Amino acid sequence: METLAALLEQCEGQRNVALAAFNQARARRDTMRVQALELADYRDEYQQRWNAQFHQRGAALDIVRCYRQFADRLETAIAQQQHAVGVAEQALARANDNLAAHELRVASVRKLIERRSAELRSGVQRRERHHQHRRRAVR
Repeated sequence: METLAALLEQCEGQRNVALAAFNQARARRDTMRVQALELADYRDEYQQRWNAQFHQRGAALDIVRCYRQFADRLETAIAQQQHAVGVAEQALARANDNLAAHELRVASVRKLIERRSAELRSGVQRRERHHQHRRRAVR
């Protein structure tokens, strides 16, 4: 039983490491999502601000060109951030799978310990009944 207890302790330690990795992956994914949303919101605000300015008083060709270049860079940044979100989602899925595997192992070892304990109790009870039966027969 000591060996199983040590195995359980080891499995729980590995599970805790997997849980920490999962939580870190989820935090990274959440950060990437927030950054992607902030970039998209900024782009939308930027477009609205410039559209209002263009309609109110027109704009010189150089200013329009600068606007388009910046808007293109924003779109590139948004695409890159969406890619980063996808990568973070994949890392989170892998961390979740790893955590699930460790949880299963911990549960399996606990179940084995329960079965072994039940077997030991059953054996003790059988021996006690046997000894009681022998005592009665001797009297």
